[in-house]
Amino acid sequence: MVLSLNVLPSVSFTSFVFGDSLVDAGNNHYLFTLSKADSPPYGIDFTTSGGKPTGRFTNGRTISDIVDEALGAKSFPPPYLAPNTSSDAILGGINYASGASGILDETGTLFAGKYVAQIGRVPLREQINYFEESRAYMVNVMGEKGTKKFLRQAIFSLTIGSNDILNYFQPSIPFIGQDKVPSTIFQHYMISNLTTQLKRLHGLGARKFIVVGVGPLGCIPFVRALHLVSGGKCSDEVNTFIRGYNKKLNVVLGDLNQKMGPEAIFVYANSYDIVIRIISQYRRYGFENADDPCCGGYFPPFVCYQGNHASTSSVLCNDRAKYVFWDAYHPTEAANVIIAEKLLNGDKTASSPINIRELYHYNLQ
Repeated sequence: MVLSLNVLPSVSFTSFVFGDSLVDAGNNHYLFTLSKADSPPYGIDFTTSGGKPTGRFTNGRTISDIVDEALGAKSFPPPYLAPNTSSDAILGGINYASGASGILDETGTLFAGKYVAQIGRVPLREQINYFEESRAYMVNVMGEKGTKKFLRQAIFSLTIGSNDILNYFQPSIPFIGQDKVPSTIFQHYMISNLTTQLKRLHGLGARKFIVVGVGPLGCIPFVRALHLVSGGKCSDEVNTFIRGYNKKLNVVLGDLNQKMGPEAIFVYANSYDIVIRIISQYRRYGFENADDPCCGGYFPPFVCYQGNHASTSSVLCNDRAKYVFWDAYHPTEAANVIIAEKLLNGDKTASSPINIRELYHYNLQ
C-alpha cells in the first residue's frame, strides 16, 4: 500500500506500544503459544469487536487502549503480527506487545532439567527489532528527515517486567539444579536490559516515552493462591521486590531525563500505587470484589474459558464491572479505566515528571 505525505497532517495521535499481556492487542493470536486470549469470554465487553475476542487479555479495553482513545486516537494501534495490518497503519501507531514476554529474552522459557521449551512470545528486544522494520518502511516513504520529525511527536509506551518477576518467584516449571540469583542482582539485571532497549528506541528516533512500573503482583489472584495468602492480603515478599525494582527504575528514568532532556522526555507511570489504592479502597471505587478473578474460578489452574456447554465453561462473575480482576493475572476493563484516568490526568504521585496528557502536549526542544 502506498503511503503519501499529504495524509500526515490529519493524524492527531500516534502511539507505539511495547509490552506484555497487559497491553497485547492480539499479537499472540499469530504465534504458536500457550499464552492466548483468543476464545470467549475474553473481549466480551470490547465494543469495537462486538464482544468477540481480539487477543486482549481482559474483558474489554486495555489501559493503553483507554489512554489512546482519550488522547484522540482515531482507532487502536493494530497488532504488528496481524496479516491484515496495512502499511499506512503506521501513521496511527502499531502495537508490538506480546503476552508472556519480558524484558529478558529468557522470560517465558520453561526449564525442566537440561531441556528447554520455548513458549511463543515476543521478548522486548525482538519487539524493538519489529519497530526497526516499521521505521525502515517509514524512511522509504517519508525519507529520514520526515521520519525523524514524525517520530518526535509519537508516544512510545513500555508496559513490561511483570513476567520477569513472576518467573523469578514462580517458574512455570521449577528450576532444577539452578540457583536463583539474589533479588538485588535480578533487579539490576532487569533495569540494565530495559535501559539498553530504551536507548535503542531513542537512537531510532523515539523522544516521548511512557515507562510503566510493575504493579503489585503480590495481590493478583494467581500469586495469592500459590503463596497461600488469605483474602484481603498480598504477598509481602513479591511486593517488596517490586517496590525495590520500581524505585530503581524511577531513578534511572530521572537520569535519562537529565542526560537526554530537553530533547527527549521519559515519564514514569506509577501503576503500583494506583492499583494498591484501588485494591485497598475498592468499595470507594465502586467494586465489590478485589480478591477473586471474575473469570476462571478461585483456585488453580484459573482457566478462563467459555465452552459449548455450561458444564465445560469457567466460572464467570455476574457483574464484571464490580470486580477488580478479570482473570488470575489481569484487571477488568473497569479497573483499567480508573488506572488510565490517573495516569492521564494525575499528579506527580501517579506520573512523573508530568502526566500522560501533559506528555502528549509537551513541546520538545
